[in-house]
Amino acid sequence: MAKVHPLLFWLGCMLMSTAQAQTPPLFVGADLKLGESLIKTHNCAGCHGRHMNGPGDDIYNPKGKINTPGALRGMVDLCANQLNLQFFPEEVTAVAAVLNRDFYRFTAKP
Repeated sequence: MAKVHPLLFWLGCMLMSTAQAQTPPLFVGADLKLGESLIKTHNCAGCHGRHMNGPGDDIYNPKGKINTPGALRGMVDLCANQLNLQFFPEEVTAVAAVLNRDFYRFTAKP
């Protein structure tokens, strides 16, 4: 196994802890790869595009009624239930965490 310079190890740890510190507690530890996969598999942007009569990303409006991490997770849960996707709670959280990362950018409260 290759040795890692202590300074590089420390810097990596600091970067990871900074990102985690900015993540809302609801999304800390969420499986982002799973969320990305679910969004792609279920063609979320395509369905949203049909509802918005345009690009599916238009529905992700950070200045709209979704104004907290909990509201975002709740909307993902509502969508999944309406479409009978049978997501487990951790899958709902994973999708919401990806949407937060890519569109909403909610951060942890100081």
